[in-house]
Amino acid sequence: MLTEKENQYMLEAIKKAEENIISGTGGPFGAVVVKDGKIISSVGNRVTSTNDPTAHAEVVAIREACEVLNTFDLSGCEIYASCEPCPMCLGAIMWARIDKLYYAANRIDASRAGFDDELFYSELALPSDKRMLNPTQILQKEAITVFDKWIESTDKVPY
Repeated sequence: MLTEKENQYMLEAIKKAEENIISGTGGPFGAVVVKDGKIISSVGNRVTSTNDPTAHAEVVAIREACEVLNTFDLSGCEIYASCEPCPMCLGAIMWARIDKLYYAANRIDASRAGFDDELFYSELALPSDKRMLNPTQILQKEAITVFDKWIESTDKVPY
């Protein structure tokens, strides 16, 4: 059972999503990053206002939280998203090492509103040669040399 605080954080994410509709700042999505019971970032989607297809609420919230906390590692944080994160946002949440994800609406709800989340999840479930975007791998050997240099580097910052 969720606590009153968890519900408040989610309501804040939903409020940011609604504010986006009113302000015309972006799509109907909001996200809140919390650490130690304190809201670190609370934002809405900014795709259309910044002409940045990666400016989903979760990604913007992660960027702001990293800036506030001066780190790329958000271990110990939670994220509250007004909608189930798309694959890109889910990847960003995982890369940020966020401990817990809460979401309200799901990808089917987003699809009903005209968003491609469900389509992208379905595409990722297919073998790569069956997807809409069929990637072609080239110059693997040359690229591996860069990874070899990374492996050998003694002054790298792992993440």
